[in-house]
Amino acid sequence: MTLPLRPVSTVGALADALRSRVLSGEIPPGTALPEQEIAASYGVARPTVREALASLVHEGLLRRERNRSAYVPEVTLSDLEDLMYVRRPLEDLMARAVAGRTVPGAEAALHRMAALPADAPWSEAVAEHMALHQALIEAVGSPRLERLYGVLAAETRLGLVRLREVYEDRDVLVAEHRELLDAIANGPEEAARAAVAAHLSHSWGGDGRVHRHL
Repeated sequence: MTLPLRPVSTVGALADALRSRVLSGEIPPGTALPEQEIAASYGVARPTVREALASLVHEGLLRRERNRSAYVPEVTLSDLEDLMYVRRPLEDLMARAVAGRTVPGAEAALHRMAALPADAPWSEAVAEHMALHQALIEAVGSPRLERLYGVLAAETRLGLVRLREVYEDRDVLVAEHRELLDAIANGPEEAARAAVAAHLSHSWGGDGRVHRHL
């Protein structure tokens, strides 16, 4: 039996549009998002804007402070180095647990990433990248690991915005994650752990650009 599709609310549609613009880098870090301007731009009421912005604040893609419009936070090189410092032991736990296994959810995310058209918004690649890594974490079967990893999700997504210049050829991103999933599936544990560590290492080059993996 086919279930009917749920209509997307105006709030949801606006949140989706703003999320895509933030993750594509069209709305850069530091940019304020005044409710009145957004309402005028999209032809919606301010309460709708307020709800959509609140949703993105909850996701960590925007921040809001007292007496200030919501804005896109700046994730600095130092922030991302610290993010990688915290992610490495979490993903090492994942590698120990899932070595020698194929993770269907991660494979599905990689397939979707590979199937994206060349002109697909970068935000769609970000979504599949996040889905792939999240599926690997979920395959461990530890709710606490999932919660810890989830806390890092927003900063990781914002960090991925910087990668769009590095991965102008989407096939390179796909190939690197194909290698990662193969290494995990083939095992043994030490090889899987080494592959995950290599995947997460050397994220930043000396010129201040992201060179590789988040």
